[in-house]
Amino acid sequence: MKKTVFAAMLVAGVLTACHQKDNQTKTENNMQKLELTQEWDKVFPLSEKVNHRKVTFETQYGLTLAADLYTPKDAQGKLAAIAVSGPFGAVKEQSSGLYAMRMAERGFVALAFDPSYTGESSGEPRRTASPDINTEDFMAAVDFLSHQENVDAERIGIIGICGWGGIALNAAAADTRIKATVASTMYDMTRVSGNGYFDSEDNEASRHAAREAMAKQRLADPAKMAGGVVNPLPSDAPQFVKDYYDYYITPRGYHKRSGNSNDGWRIIGTQAFSNSRFLYYINEIRSAVLVMHGEKAHSRYFGEAAYKYMVEGKADGYNVVGKPNPNPENKELLIIPGASHCDLYDGGYTELVGKGTAKNLIPWDKLADFFAKNLR
Repeated sequence: MKKTVFAAMLVAGVLTACHQKDNQTKTENNMQKLELTQEWDKVFPLSEKVNHRKVTFETQYGLTLAADLYTPKDAQGKLAAIAVSGPFGAVKEQSSGLYAMRMAERGFVALAFDPSYTGESSGEPRRTASPDINTEDFMAAVDFLSHQENVDAERIGIIGICGWGGIALNAAAADTRIKATVASTMYDMTRVSGNGYFDSEDNEASRHAAREAMAKQRLADPAKMAGGVVNPLPSDAPQFVKDYYDYYITPRGYHKRSGNSNDGWRIIGTQAFSNSRFLYYINEIRSAVLVMHGEKAHSRYFGEAAYKYMVEGKADGYNVVGKPNPNPENKELLIIPGASHCDLYDGGYTELVGKGTAKNLIPWDKLADFFAKNLR
């Protein structure tokens, strides 16, 4: 019996070694295939207070992610660092890059990355997602930052914007190296995928119909794209759809590599989100968390419910009841007066197409103070 077990272990070891070698080859190939744009092509101007360079790093799934690394000019010694991603369907040239740059202006090393299958990052088919893979994206970003000579590996935080706000909370629940987390204007992608907006489709019949449609789509055209911001914009569109249009389609935030700005996402690309609930353990996050949302955001209920569940272990929209958080004192909910969902992408403007006066609704100094306090 012992010989049989030993033989099985030996075979497993050989297979693992071969698999690791194959993965190494694949990783090297992926690295070679990434053709990163070197010229500045963000939707915001580069700050004179920071240095910027393009970088790549690997995930545990063998994918290569492309990122922008921002560092404060003339900084010395080991600094606290922050990894940033989101919104869901966006690219690092949009909101996440702006957040990273603003944090670098305030003394942090900051990394804005394109998620797997998105933007300049590797992965086929394009624009697909997984709760597991996207959570790993954040943890791989922490891996990368931890190995930088100018980063203190004990002082790393993350920022998730929109759909990546929920993913950030999931990563914080999974990875204790993450010492501080900001979820800005967050969506819970698993909740909205399974329940619809405002839980209007939270019933078996609606979910069954959605599953049937998805199953048919897999056979009909699994590569078909959909879900980009509606264009042209209907006159009777809800205000939040108009806000999305103004950010993603107009010069305010349009980018050629952004799915939200163009043909969207693979229809079956988020199928895994529908059957998942990835905020199950956020009531056990011991590290610091700031949930930030706009007063007028259609998505506000996601952030408020996530915060309540994270602190109390129960909230509307969460079928499970858990225990209260062991460290509630370092959790905070910040509601920005007058702000819509997309105002927290870039601060907002008083006129359309990013014109008029900048409303500056993102409290950059508040975010910097939060990270400075909790990344000591």
